[in-house]
Amino acid sequence: MTEHLYDVVGIGNAIVDILAYCNDNFLIENNISKGHMKLLDIEQITELYNLIEPVAQISGGSAANTMVGIASLGGHTAYIGKVSDDHFGRIFTHDIRASGVNYDASSHSNGASTARSIILVTPDGERTMNTYLGISPELGYTDLNSKTIEAGSILYLEGYLFDASSAKNSFYQAAKIARSAGRKVSLTLSDSLCVDRYR
Repeated sequence: MTEHLYDVVGIGNAIVDILAYCNDNFLIENNISKGHMKLLDIEQITELYNLIEPVAQISGGSAANTMVGIASLGGHTAYIGKVSDDHFGRIFTHDIRASGVNYDASSHSNGASTARSIILVTPDGERTMNTYLGISPELGYTDLNSKTIEAGSILYLEGYLFDASSAKNSFYQAAKIARSAGRKVSLTLSDSLCVDRYR
């Protein structure tokens, strides 16, 4: 297969970025380490969400943001990621499609809720991320759309998803589908801690 519909097809954590401004005292009072990323459970993210005043709620996640960036430069992209049938899942789906990225995944009504990251911005511009991964790492083989993968010139895999065994297995399957179709496969290493875990 030599023709392709998409320049790049990305697979990664489908996360809604929730932006809010705060001061350093807010971080101290809530035991949040400035400038770091912390994983939260559903109770913690809900509690924090109730304490802030969001200024924006938009689709995010490393691979999703990359697909949006490529689309904004005129490229044709598609994205595969897992969301729930909830408020944040609808935000993610709407925003990524509005950015010109093909996203035709179904949302799931049972299981964890959609991933989200509360990004607290202090007056000095420092960003502090508080992330709930939700259903995103549960990406499984049945969530893969082989026709979409085959239609991309390059398959772009987000390293953060490598931590979840279901998603890791899906990565291998997606790579096989892409290679069988004569496509290139790329992997973003995500961060140094992710690299260290799988050296």
